[in-house]
Amino acid sequence: METVVVAGGLRDLLADASRRLAAVEIDTAALDAEVMMAAAAGISRVEVIGSQTHPSAKALERFDAMVTRRERREPIAYIIGHREFYSLDIHVTPAVLIPRPETEAVVDAALAVIAGAPPRVATLDIGTGSGCIALAIAANDSASRIVATDLSSDALKVAALNAKRLGLAARIDLRLSDLFDCLADDNFDLPRERFDLIVSNPPYVRDGEALPPEVGAYEPAIALYGGLDGLAIYRRIAAAAREHLNPNGTIIVEVGAEQAESVGALFRAAGAMKIETAKDLAGIDRVVIARFPGSK
Repeated sequence: METVVVAGGLRDLLADASRRLAAVEIDTAALDAEVMMAAAAGISRVEVIGSQTHPSAKALERFDAMVTRRERREPIAYIIGHREFYSLDIHVTPAVLIPRPETEAVVDAALAVIAGAPPRVATLDIGTGSGCIALAIAANDSASRIVATDLSSDALKVAALNAKRLGLAARIDLRLSDLFDCLADDNFDLPRERFDLIVSNPPYVRDGEALPPEVGAYEPAIALYGGLDGLAIYRRIAAAAREHLNPNGTIIVEVGAEQAESVGALFRAAGAMKIETAKDLAGIDRVVIARFPGSK
């Protein structure tokens, strides 16, 4: 970063940006200003907080443009282009859902299943988006080889970039697919692919449900909305699950608040022998874990 020494320069810039963001009811105004300054100036947030220097003119232009975008309630992850997930730096664009801390509970549950199973658990990630779940599993289990599907070709481009950046591309098989569609080709009588573990963070927001502007106005609707009751994709997963699971296979899905019981019931009706839930850091039942006795 090209800088000139100006006493209090950054503090004044950050204070002004914080006021602009607070005026549009952004609760994290000060933090957001620091994060955007770090991105604009090419330094760490720690350096921003402790610096007495003034960024270059180009950095100031970038920062002002970022603040203007944030004033419009654009998510900060899209503005700076990345989000941390399970200690991984995940590149994000408006083509993908922004990884959230609660989704890390899916990874925790998946790694627990993998730890108690034979090596090389065959894993499928449905609706991979940025690839964050598949990549976190692969990064924490060196034997994992994962098929990851998504209906959006733009999302798969983001996932592919993340896999390459993180050195995991050889272990993630990315496929364009609506749920399980790519896993068998009946026209050619190919054997149906089966997995020991299926993971997913499917769309689960009810159609028409009010969302914060950062979510509803910017994140991809295809990754958010799951039908009138939010359960449409879970029904489809449950209906086809046993056709794609190995004996004693497991499905792990993220769910919305107050959906765990309903999703568990769908998997139980589909033949699951055991249903468990796991909470997120807020104490909400966020993950449903369904264990199946065998396959069809």
